Amino acid sequence: MHISIPSILMALGVKCLLNWVMVVSQKKGNVCRGFMGVFGVSLALVDTVLTLSLTALHVQANGVLLGVHFTRHHVCLLSQLAGQIYGVLQWPVGVLGFLDCYVTLRGQGTSTTTTARLQRVAPVPATTLLWCSALIYLFLLSDFYPVLGEEHPYQVHRCWVFLSSQVLHVGAVIVLAVACALVYSHKAHRRTVSPFKPWLPSPGESLTETERRALSRRDVVQQALTTLLATWTWFLVALAALLLLLPVGIPGYLSLNVPWLCFLNSVLTAVVLSASCPASRVAGGLAAFPLDSFCDWRLGCATGT
Repeated sequence: MHISIPSILMALGVKCLLNWVMVVSQKKGNVCRGFMGVFGVSLALVDTVLTLSLTALHVQANGVLLGVHFTRHHVCLLSQLAGQIYGVLQWPVGVLGFLDCYVTLRGQGTSTTTTARLQRVAPVPATTLLWCSALIYLFLLSDFYPVLGEEHPYQVHRCWVFLSSQVLHVGAVIVLAVACALVYSHKAHRRTVSPFKPWLPSPGESLTETERRALSRRDVVQQALTTLLATWTWFLVALAALLLLLPVGIPGYLSLNVPWLCFLNSVLTAVVLSASCPASRVAGGLAAFPLDSFCDWRLGCATGT
């Protein structure tokens, strides 16, 4: 669809502001501690450079720099390139974020000094490799072809913007997962209070290993879901509304942003905690996750005793 250049610049400016607000609002020491934090900072920097560059090109349209004659067509070209790169990065960022959450949580309390140091350093090369891979894919492997329109190069004031559906696909998976977790938690609660099928043993009886694991799993899922919804309910509601109102996608240059990464990091943390607890418990029966600055993931894992 066609969007005016001032609208593109305004949207990117608001996006940059939100990016840096989310980066600055994170707890000290957590910003660049994990992959999502490092990638979020790099995304904020890329968006800032992109916005300043597009603004300069728009203001200095028909100018010459280093022998290159820049026009407003270059604004359209860069915005389309950015949208394509952000769309390519959606699923890889989610996969790497999940792996980072899983490795960090499983290694709590047991990792050596060398392993902990490696976990702190690894996100930087992983982020660099991811950006480079996206660029290589876009320019050498994809079938992307820019659409610059038929207008005269000195009179173009609107850009054709590609829509990105990847973020909506990821959002749909997240909304479905949260809904399934709510159903599971509700059914588990009904089994707990049901007079026909008591969940806890009667006096003198003991729980089997399977029952203890089921109790612990139910408690962790309920606590993780409660913690996630306490912080991100408004974001989930907005995401669900976006899925209904914009089923075809959103402008590509807006599809990847730091608020989305922070929300995705919390969702992945909840998934990893629910899947790996109680095996990943640290001392005291608490599952604390240090890479999320917005949710307090100190969950008490029941033992069933």
